[in-house]
Amino acid sequence: MQTSNVLVIGGAGFIGSHLISRLAGAASASGAPLNPATNPDSPIAPERILVGARNVEHAQHLLLLPRVEVFELGLADDAALDDAIGSLGVDGIVVNLVGVLHGERGDPYGPAFASAHVYLPRQIVESCLRTGVRRLIHMSALGADVQGPSMYLRSKGEGERIIRNSGLDWTIFRPSVVFGPDDHFLNLFAQMQQMAPVVPLACAHARFQPVFVMDVVQAFLNAMVNPATIGHGYELGGPQVYTLEELVRFAGRASGHPRPVITLPDALARVQAAVLEHMPGGPVMSRDNLDSMRLDNVLGAPMAPELGLHPASLESVMTDVLSGRNRELSMQIMRGSVHR
Repeated sequence: MQTSNVLVIGGAGFIGSHLISRLAGAASASGAPLNPATNPDSPIAPERILVGARNVEHAQHLLLLPRVEVFELGLADDAALDDAIGSLGVDGIVVNLVGVLHGERGDPYGPAFASAHVYLPRQIVESCLRTGVRRLIHMSALGADVQGPSMYLRSKGEGERIIRNSGLDWTIFRPSVVFGPDDHFLNLFAQMQQMAPVVPLACAHARFQPVFVMDVVQAFLNAMVNPATIGHGYELGGPQVYTLEELVRFAGRASGHPRPVITLPDALARVQAAVLEHMPGGPVMSRDNLDSMRLDNVLGAPMAPELGLHPASLESVMTDVLSGRNRELSMQIMRGSVHR
């Protein structure tokens, strides 16, 4: 079993919290069931697990896990980044999970997308080169492309280009939308239908191939110990493709509050998104999200066998969660909302 120290940048979020729980040997601490088709034992047992977070208050729940150290990491803090990466040792592993879904508009992308998806990957690469740490695993997105239709996809594509040209021992993952007990995707659709009599839906026919968060975590863990993944980018998706409308209807049925879905024409969808960009508490939907959904969010080929994954279906994980029949997972959803 490999014991390399690991730094997870952006580790306080949805995927990071599950990854760190597995790294710490606490597979059940995240509240998510393991996919029985996936090896439940982590192939890596780091002596130190460092978590870099922009706001350490959002990572307090991780301090309960063994061997976890949390530190504040601003997007422009080269010194803190060098200290953290350098402390791993030359056989350390850096994982970058930082991503933003919303931001001000700009050409080719706004400042929030540039900071998170372009400048930070460049900083990480430069810090790895300065400190001698070579292994870097980077979270991108399905459809990332410097010529993509949205700021999100263009900035993710530029971040990928920086990683690929770095000269480091990199692996890139490009997941479709990620689901799990504490996600902000299917749970949001379920909550909407508990409160609203109808669901006006933009891009109803956009296609997704949702992937279980614990399968994404397993892909990262396997890549940490499998040198065959170095220098490769991998798409991650689940066993089935759905339209956005099908996902919304599933969330309504599973939660016991199915509502009529009204498909919005493109012009009205953009008006709705422009309004939702300015909702109190942060955007729910943006025009850039609509631009991203112009591309099908599905795999171009079967997942690579070296990842060792047999993805769980959305229904097998989320039906009991959204219905409230699994009380443990429902409580985890509530705790996750407090942390965020």
